[in-house]
Amino acid sequence: MLRRTLPAAFLLMLSQPLLAAQQTLFNFVRPTSVVNVATGDASLPQYNAEQTAEGEVLRRVVFNPAQRPNLRMSPQTGVWDWSAQKALTLRLQSGMDWALTVNVSIESGDGKTLTSRIDLPAGPAQTVVIPLQASSPLSHGMRAGPPMPWTHEGQRVLVASSGGELDLSQVTSVTLSMNQPNVAQSVLVEKINLQDDDSLQKAAYTGLIDGYGQFSGGRWPEKVGNDEQLKSAAGKEQQQLKSWLAERQKQPLDRFGGWTGGQTFDAKGFFRTVKRDGRWYLVTPEGHPFYSLGVNAVNDEPGRTYVAGRETMFSDLPAADSPLAAFYGEGNNNDGNASSKGRNFNQGRWFDFYAANLERSYGTPCAKTASEPCPPASIDAARWQTHTLDRLQAWGFNTLGNWSEPSLEKAQRVPYTLPLAIVGDYASISTGMDWWGAMPDPFDPRFAMATERAVAIAARDHRDDPWLIGYFADNELAWAAPGDDPKSRYGLAYGTLRLTTDVPAKRAFLKQLRDKYRNQEGLSKAWGIQLTAWELMEDPGFEPPLPSPEHPEIEEDFKHFQRSFADAYFKTISDSLKWHAPNHLLLGGRFAVSTPEAVAACAQYCDVLSFNFYTPKPQDGYDFARLQALDKPVLVSEFHFGSRDRGPFWPGPMEVAREEDRGPAYAAFLKAALAEPAIVGAHWFQFFDQPASGRLLDGENGHFGLVGITDVPYQGFIDQVRKANLAVEKDIVGTAHKPEGEAKK
Repeated sequence: MLRRTLPAAFLLMLSQPLLAAQQTLFNFVRPTSVVNVATGDASLPQYNAEQTAEGEVLRRVVFNPAQRPNLRMSPQTGVWDWSAQKALTLRLQSGMDWALTVNVSIESGDGKTLTSRIDLPAGPAQTVVIPLQASSPLSHGMRAGPPMPWTHEGQRVLVASSGGELDLSQVTSVTLSMNQPNVAQSVLVEKINLQDDDSLQKAAYTGLIDGYGQFSGGRWPEKVGNDEQLKSAAGKEQQQLKSWLAERQKQPLDRFGGWTGGQTFDAKGFFRTVKRDGRWYLVTPEGHPFYSLGVNAVNDEPGRTYVAGRETMFSDLPAADSPLAAFYGEGNNNDGNASSKGRNFNQGRWFDFYAANLERSYGTPCAKTASEPCPPASIDAARWQTHTLDRLQAWGFNTLGNWSEPSLEKAQRVPYTLPLAIVGDYASISTGMDWWGAMPDPFDPRFAMATERAVAIAARDHRDDPWLIGYFADNELAWAAPGDDPKSRYGLAYGTLRLTTDVPAKRAFLKQLRDKYRNQEGLSKAWGIQLTAWELMEDPGFEPPLPSPEHPEIEEDFKHFQRSFADAYFKTISDSLKWHAPNHLLLGGRFAVSTPEAVAACAQYCDVLSFNFYTPKPQDGYDFARLQALDKPVLVSEFHFGSRDRGPFWPGPMEVAREEDRGPAYAAFLKAALAEPAIVGAHWFQFFDQPASGRLLDGENGHFGLVGITDVPYQGFIDQVRKANLAVEKDIVGTAHKPEGEAKK
């Protein structure tokens, strides 16, 4: 490690609170501060600075290929007191022709650290702002923040997220580093400043959303600038839908969307699954093959976003006396789940931009007078329902996915699915994931009661409806924690053993172990531990050993318990559904994180396995060779592809470079799904974009939609989706006629 003290004039203010709005901590071009600079696998190859193409004078820092090359700055003596400061700012530029990721760590004398990751784009220098208190887009109420850098008062500014904690009264160092660069990477830096106000952080989130709910600083083809543009787009779409629906009428489809031009099956009056010649099928009530092409969250509430406390983020919210004020509401999503952790602005007043845009597009103009004010606006539900179903069928979809508007089901135009949300006061177990909450304890009798109640309510109005395909058993439960380590893989077993014995799952696990080992001596020998009394396992916080080759019984016992747990969960739901809704399918658990034990139990008790795959193709999300042994049909219950160039700031978990890449990615995913004989359908997530300022539930603000928040479809994407959807029948279900003769599963 190279360590040097750069020549400087002594500045007492480095060890005192800085009073000016902005004060230079260290200038790499004209070093005038007493600061120690130490490098590890990094260097400042030239003492003199260099001039960039834009005329700025900056100093080059080279980070060499190593585990963590770094440059560390610290006080000459003592510590820095930044108690009055709000942000650290750096003037930085990538020294390469490509973007770089630079990490900045600030440490204090008590061992606390504040860290920031800076995604430094290629191009001119910019001012990087690092808040000195933990700050992220979630602290502004959204999953992802606006594009950075942005131009502010003529300068490119990048406000970074910062995480961790810091004692500002005793700052000991500032470190710039990179993680394992493959080749030497250069960063150009001018100076590091301290700022005693948060004006730049506030400016980054001021006026971010326009009156239509769109990102005010972006441009894209579908962006709406006025009400006339909304009305014009709606009129053009109606003509196109009329043409596409006329084409659909010519297709050989039964009334449920099953393909009548190929093989047939026995008509049983409800949807069912059949395996024939090595391929699984969904079969319509009229006996025709059906490949479920669905869309999730087809409802009229996608545009709701909290505005309370962050009104400055929105440039044109309706006044209280405006007809559009009818689209304000109140909510509270501070639910305590991991999905809400660290998020601000998750309750209070919200505004529904999507509903307001529908009113602008289709509402009747009102001439307000003093004596007769305009009536409150409202969604024309009948028009919206007809238009939405027209869209789905014209675009080649044939299924309403999870969380869709109930009134769409009653039209009897498109088959649908329903969620089972089992809510109650039963015990729960943390696996370390807990995104939507801890795992329900299926050994708790209260869980069976809650399941019975949830299934009875869900089935009450649908028991004899042939349009209902089936029910999903909740969504993305935390069967394990994220990660590949044993504590993540067996998070359910670990989480259970940490609990007290008043939790039924813990009692079930201890009974399993006692039945097998009889006493603590047998368990101690099998697990390689010294358990002096069985009662020690009953204590809260008991920490079991990690599985190891020397003691294979540990892993065997964990697997056995997790399978028993999953069996109890899925059997409880299956038994209840067979009683209340014997004609409909149980469509599995919509796995995001899973374990082999949970998947195997789901296959035993459910009619269909369902997975949420955010991968380029289904085969990247799970090992289908392992699924073959379970011999069950598979439904992809969620997939998507998103980009950053259509307004919402988050591309979602499966990002593509541009909007133009979404259509080919959709077609490739569907082609890969069709090539898998077990897959009987794929459901896109979701119908609409999420608000750029974050949805009510958890602040997600992703570009997921077939349609934007303005109700304008992404036409290029729609064209390619429709083409891929319409090819499905020809590729899979439109084969030669065969007699039934299949074995029903």
